[in-house]
Parts: sequence; C-alpha cells; structure tokens
Amino acid sequence: MTHFRGKRGKVELLDGKSLSIKLENHLKHELTTSSVIPGLAVVLVGNNAASRAYVNMKECACKRVGFRSVKFELDEACTQEELLALTHKLNNDPQIHGILVQLPLPKHIDTSKILESIAPHKDVDGFHPYNIGRLSVGLECFAPATPLGVMNLLKAYDIEVKGKDVTIIGASNIVGKPLAMLMHNAGATTSLCHILTKDLGSYTQRADIICVGVGKPNLLKAAMVKQGAVVVDIGINRLESGVLVGDVEFESVSKKSSFITPVPGGVGPMTIISLLENTLKAARLSVDSQAFSRFDT
Repeated sequence: MTHFRGKRGKVELLDGKSLSIKLENHLKHELTTSSVIPGLAVVLVGNNAASRAYVNMKECACKRVGFRSVKFELDEACTQEELLALTHKLNNDPQIHGILVQLPLPKHIDTSKILESIAPHKDVDGFHPYNIGRLSVGLECFAPATPLGVMNLLKAYDIEVKGKDVTIIGASNIVGKPLAMLMHNAGATTSLCHILTKDLGSYTQRADIICVGVGKPNLLKAAMVKQGAVVVDIGINRLESGVLVGDVEFESVSKKSSFITPVPGGVGPMTIISLLENTLKAARLSVDSQAFSRFDT
C-alpha cells in the first residue's frame, strides 16, 4: 500500500488504481473456470467528450479481463423510441449479460424511462428502481458501481464501517443515495447531506468517514474534518489549467486524515472494476437458475 507523509504524521492513500489491477487479475482467473463469457453492451448517445472517455475506459477494461464488449453509438438527435428499441433488443440477446446506458442523456430523452426499460437482471449499473428497492432493504441486487467501488475500497484496507459515523456529501441517485444505503446496511450511522444542508461542517466534523461527490473543487477543507478521519473523494473536476482534482482540498485535509483517496487513482478505477464484477455476476445468473431465482424473489 502507498503512503503519503503529511506534517502531522502519516496518512495512507486509498490506492484504487493498484487495487483495481489486482481485482482485474482475479477476474481473469475467475473466467478460467466460468462456463460463460460475460457480455457487456455499452450505449453511448451523442458525442459528450467525458462520456466517450468513460465508455472507452470501460471497453478497454473488458478487453483486458477477457469480457465480450459491444458498443452502440447513437446520434445526439436519436429519438427516445429508438433508444427504447435498442434496450429491448439487448434485453433479449442471450450473449449480452449486462447493459449500460452512459449518462447523461440528451435533454429530450426521459432518463428514468430508459433506465427502467433495462431488464433488472442485466442492470449492471444498478440504476433500475427494482435494484435500488432491493438495495434499500438489503436484498440481493446489483448495486451501483461507484458506491460499490467505495465499499470495496474501504474493505480492502480493513476500514471497518460498522458502528462508525459516516457523512456523505451529495445525494444523487447514482452515488449519494445508494452509498448511504450500502453504509446503512453495513451497520454505519449515516448522514446524507446535500445542497440544502445547513451547517455542513457540523456533520463532517463528527464523522469517522467522509465521502464527498458533488463536483465542486475544494469543497471539503481541513477545518471540516476531525483528526484521523477517513476521507473518500468521489468528485472529479478539471481545472482551467487542465489539472484533474476532486472535491477535497487534498493538501490540507491529508494532514488530518488517516486514510484518503487520491484524484485521479482512487474511486474511479474501483467504479470500473465494480462494473465488471457486476457483469460477471449477471453472466453467472444467466446460467444458474437457482441463483437467478434468489435474485428475482
């Protein structure tokens, strides 16, 4: 594991990049005993540069571990009906085990309707209301990849969540809300903060673990963090200089925290590996009727 030395002692970096490489190797080994090659379909609508970069990273990760990856690119002006027709086709394709529609979608398309059109057992992004509902009550499901990546990163570094006070900044359906559910299911006492939260510091200052993902550089500052806290930076922002930074003022906060994620190289790689793990799970469900029955109960 990698260490970063601050003025007040030693803080350990939560190195998602190195961990994801180990997990990719584990997935390669898993495939040697698998009766099915996982197939992931990624749908990209329009030409958003960030979305295209994410899709390419996911495609490359699939190739590295030996998954079948299929990319569908639709024009920005495509209709909602065209996109629904594609998800319906993929739902019925036995060689496709996971379906990912890259967000955000163009404004003329109803994102909720598209996400709900994906078969829950192929919803490897974990955004379907069926999976979110099961997650909320602790049942078998596909959890969203970024929150799942955060939990797996903490687990890999033996950071106990049970009994801890956790503050999550950012209440999106994709990250904040499902992460709060995962933390709650793991036994944490969770505070979910958002743009309307009054006195954000009063929540973060007492937290043992702080997770922040709102897309605002340097939102979390040292004065908002207690000594020894674990800080997970889910945000990623590109400054005018071209430098990538998170939502945490890293230089100052790292001097008070016991563990902290770097940006880039922290949560990002864990998101992609969690997506691949969900895809392998979906592939196994497709050939295991008993497992599928448990999932679908």
